[in-house]
Amino acid sequence: MHQSKITRRQMTGGLVVAGVAAALAACGNRPGSTASAGNGATAWVLTGGPEQTFRESFERWNAAHTDQPIATEWFANDAYKEKIRTAVGAGNAPTLLYNWAGGTLADYVANEQVIELTDTTTAAQERIVPSLLDPGKIDDKVYALPNNNAQPVMLYYAKPAFEAIDAEPPTTWDELLALVPEFTAAGYIPFAEAGSSQWPYLMWIEYLTDRIGGPEPFARIVAGESDAWSDPAITGALEKIQELVRAGGFGDSYGSVDADSGADLALIHTGKAAMILQGSWVYANFLTDAPDFMGAGNLGYMDFPSVAGGTGDLSNIVGNPANYWSVAAGGSEEVQQIAIDYLNEELYNDEYIAALVAAGTIPAALDADDAIAASEHAEYLAYGYDMVKNAGSFTQSWDQALSSAAAQELLTNLSQIFLLQTTPEQFVANMNATL
Repeated sequence: MHQSKITRRQMTGGLVVAGVAAALAACGNRPGSTASAGNGATAWVLTGGPEQTFRESFERWNAAHTDQPIATEWFANDAYKEKIRTAVGAGNAPTLLYNWAGGTLADYVANEQVIELTDTTTAAQERIVPSLLDPGKIDDKVYALPNNNAQPVMLYYAKPAFEAIDAEPPTTWDELLALVPEFTAAGYIPFAEAGSSQWPYLMWIEYLTDRIGGPEPFARIVAGESDAWSDPAITGALEKIQELVRAGGFGDSYGSVDADSGADLALIHTGKAAMILQGSWVYANFLTDAPDFMGAGNLGYMDFPSVAGGTGDLSNIVGNPANYWSVAAGGSEEVQQIAIDYLNEELYNDEYIAALVAAGTIPAALDADDAIAASEHAEYLAYGYDMVKNAGSFTQSWDQALSSAAAQELLTNLSQIFLLQTTPEQFVANMNATL
């Protein structure tokens, strides 16, 4: 069976391991219960990724609450995004509203389309990694709770490439730069990069900005503060990106490499590139595309390096904290209460956590250590889970945190930075115009 690539664009789906991924793909379009239960509680859910976790959870709830069922309807990612915009705008949103938090959630809250959950979901909140609650807050009030797996971005590397030049993984930016000519001389592209897809560029500016100035510069951007893009941490990050480009860090053809087809990962597992900065969702694709490479233990992973003079906490991470549940404001108080009770009872209980781990994903839950330790991929999952659980902050991918218009402008200007077609100063001016 063909296994399609898992990317952050398809869903915030995470590490679906080989075998499990194929099984989920096979069941993705099977009929479930539909959202046609009259005036009862409803939920719209995405297929793929940790789909089975959701299916089992709603089945448990409906079996135990026959008088308060939640009817579910299932959608592929792109179909869902189109349908949910229409439904929310028309006041016909499902009771449990599946979303990505960030700019979309801010719009929902501003338009009073979802209800506050701060005081009504404390039981659920107590089971969630605190840093993963933050993207679901607007003005320090909870409007959305994470519902699946966390996906931190990390630096992956090919162990054979490092052995070839007798090097250790870099822990500082200067060490990283020093490796570029060594890998180039040995015939490796230092960093695989999918410039054709544009969004992989984001991970560089996100981590460099954080390492230089912490999460506050981007928080000011999200808040819409005047000239917030002028923060020195942003300019410093852009300068370092172009420094790495000019040094040959991405080779010569990165602008034509595509992420959705896995072309960037192929550079790693075919011995052409040494490192790649990507999200935890690519682990599944490495397992599927390169079983021999993975079976030999050739993939390493590490935290993003420190930057000299930077003030960012080295435990800070970036990526996709999770997908989120909100409760729509349009339903009756009765159906809203059913949704709230579901969140308090089901979200990240023991069965929920076990299902996420079985799918090879990193739960957004506080107490997942035992379940992870028993997993086939315990070493990798524990590494990612510790990153998430111990994170000083977890900054959401910038294009998801911003409005869609600002996000597109960001991708366009950042692509020009990587292709050396614009300067950091012009980037800053263009982005300040979006505030």
